[in-house]
Amino acid sequence: MIEFKQVCKTYPNGVAGLKNIDLSIHKGEFLVIVGLSGAGKSTLLRSINRLHEITSGEILIDGKSITTAKGEKLRMMRRDIGMIFQSFNLVKRSTVLRNVLSGRVAYHSTLRTLLGMFPEKDVQLALQALERVNIKEKAYTRADQLSGGQQQRVSIARALAQEAKIILADEPVASLDPLTTKQVMDDLKRINQELGITTVVNLHDIDLAREYATRIIGMRAGEIVFDGTVQEATDETFMGIYGRSLRAADNHDLEVSNL
Repeated sequence: MIEFKQVCKTYPNGVAGLKNIDLSIHKGEFLVIVGLSGAGKSTLLRSINRLHEITSGEILIDGKSITTAKGEKLRMMRRDIGMIFQSFNLVKRSTVLRNVLSGRVAYHSTLRTLLGMFPEKDVQLALQALERVNIKEKAYTRADQLSGGQQQRVSIARALAQEAKIILADEPVASLDPLTTKQVMDDLKRINQELGITTVVNLHDIDLAREYATRIIGMRAGEIVFDGTVQEATDETFMGIYGRSLRAADNHDLEVSNL
């Protein structure tokens, strides 16, 4: 469904974010990308919907190049890709329902969406999405009155209302406590299994990767150094990905996240 062909990304300062990435992500997979901070996880994930532009190579989605897509074609391809951010990216002063309805903007004219003129079928679709992540009762609550976990579930509902075929989640639980982390990851996994939505998630937590992934990609210095099943991802595998003991890797990422 998603194919990377010799993809490279070099930043203006000369740092190589991605180095000759060849990767195929299959429909319905729950793919987790792991690695130290700066390994290229976010760069790889965000290049799929062109939040990060690659320097060379090509990325195909269902056989169509998103790398060369422009205008309406690019907009239509992006419509199929939902994005979930660590910081939730909600309009905090708007209601939960309005935030979820923002997932429908690519289906309507700019003027219509600016005026908030969404048809009733869109409203019902948004409410159904909120129900799927068990937060429908908060539909008319302002987003800034929600907990972090609730806000992240709203962002998942937004991707569902978008009717995305692919969900990209960039460190979706990095700022959440362990109980809320499990709730959010359970939601993502359940949606993946029930709706068959291809899901690509960046995580620091190795235990979460093992618990939820159907396939794990390990990255180091812009390169893929492991690609395999959960069963194949042994402690020795993770030591190779992180270049140190698992405890040292966890401590390093904890220190980075606290900066």
